[in-house]
Amino acid sequence: MTSITQRITTLFRSKANRALDKAEDPREVLDYSYEQQLQMLQRVRRGVADVATSRKRVELQLSRLQQSTDKLQGQAEQALAAGREDLAREALTRRTAVAGQITDLQAEHTSLKEQEDKLTLAAQRLEGKVDAFRTRKETIKAGYTAAEAQTRITEAVTGIGEEMGDVGLAMQRAQDKTEQLQARAGALDELIASGALDDATLPAGRDHIQAELERVTADQDVELELAKMKAQLPSGSAPQAVEAGEGRPGQEEKS
Repeated sequence: MTSITQRITTLFRSKANRALDKAEDPREVLDYSYEQQLQMLQRVRRGVADVATSRKRVELQLSRLQQSTDKLQGQAEQALAAGREDLAREALTRRTAVAGQITDLQAEHTSLKEQEDKLTLAAQRLEGKVDAFRTRKETIKAGYTAAEAQTRITEAVTGIGEEMGDVGLAMQRAQDKTEQLQARAGALDELIASGALDDATLPAGRDHIQAELERVTADQDVELELAKMKAQLPSGSAPQAVEAGEGRPGQEEKS
């Protein structure tokens, strides 16, 4: 009885997966994933704005407390000049308490600033990944649409339709499914290689290393281009520029 139940369950899952796979449109899946990434980016940006608002509020409080300390200092000096040492002592006591509040707020301000910097950097990196994913998404969608149209045209020309359920059609569907899975695997590999998707099997810091390698390559290209431009300059133009540059200080001395 258990064996029959397992077979029925397996058969049901197989048919359900086949139906879902047939109904699934990769373009819709990519668009949905892109929307989810945009929402995540929006949440990060809101977090940056909230932290920046808190930091600004602390700065305003610090400004008011600093004004209060200056005022209390002046009051203490006036009271002492008027012979009211008791008032001067009270003003200085309040000034000391306000100074302690300023110290606490300054520490909080530093913490908020660090959080804001981290969130800003995270938002920038996430925005770059979302942009890269959007570009790759449109490329994959265009390729899928073209392949879909080509498949329909080929089926119409050769007379192969969904109503033909012979063995040849079953083999063709299996081959199409295999190619689709291979294309999907290749697309995911390209997405991982481009940085649009993260590979959990790779060690942390890969993006930083790749960015540094690209920066070094870009610097080398700039140096090569600069050397080519120098080689194309007319002979004697560089010494003239030096002589012209050396004549300026003399003119300034004459003036």
